[in-house]
Amino acid sequence: MANHLDLEEQEQLDELKHFWKQYGNLISWILIVVLGAIAAWNGYQYWQTRQAAQAAVMYDEVDKVVRGGDVEKAQRAFNDMKDRFAGAAYTQQAALLLARMAYDAGKVDVAKASLTWLSEHAKDDGFAAMAKLRLAAILLETKSYDEALKQLQTMPDAFAGLAADRRGDIYNQQGKAAEAKAEYLKAYKSMDEQAPYRRILVVKLNAMGLDPEADAKTSKSGGAS
Repeated sequence: MANHLDLEEQEQLDELKHFWKQYGNLISWILIVVLGAIAAWNGYQYWQTRQAAQAAVMYDEVDKVVRGGDVEKAQRAFNDMKDRFAGAAYTQQAALLLARMAYDAGKVDVAKASLTWLSEHAKDDGFAAMAKLRLAAILLETKSYDEALKQLQTMPDAFAGLAADRRGDIYNQQGKAAEAKAEYLKAYKSMDEQAPYRRILVVKLNAMGLDPEADAKTSKSGGAS
């Protein structure tokens, strides 16, 4: 009985040796690749966390400088942050912060440069959209209408209404009443009925001889009848 078991074990051992001889090298390489990928992922996650923490510290520094009112110092701090952590969310927030501060201080070129960088390099579509909307507003003030409209060509769906409203402002200032009305109406219809900004659009449309609220009530009553 013992000899019989020994023979079975020996056969199994031989099969295992044969299997390992045939596939062992492949299995080893697969394990190396899998374990290496896991190690790389863990390393990347650690690096990302560390980068985010460092970017947060630099954002606090930019925020302090911005609150101090020194545009040139704020610009230098942001440029340093941009060079080191261009892809961090904090850097994108800092770009908006600098742009607002520079604009309020009359440094329009600095504001435009910050917003242009953000619109072109933001990892987050929302930050890019906010930069484009703000940049379009600044370009509108300087009567750079074509450049302003260009900023609004590609926008995420969530910002479509605001982009239409901004296009309406541009057309309105150009004296293109029909185009302005169409864009304002598009913005009005795209927004939720409870959205506070809808009231501003109503005012703009009323000033152009349109009453979207009355039209909406008429449509509803007509549909009901």
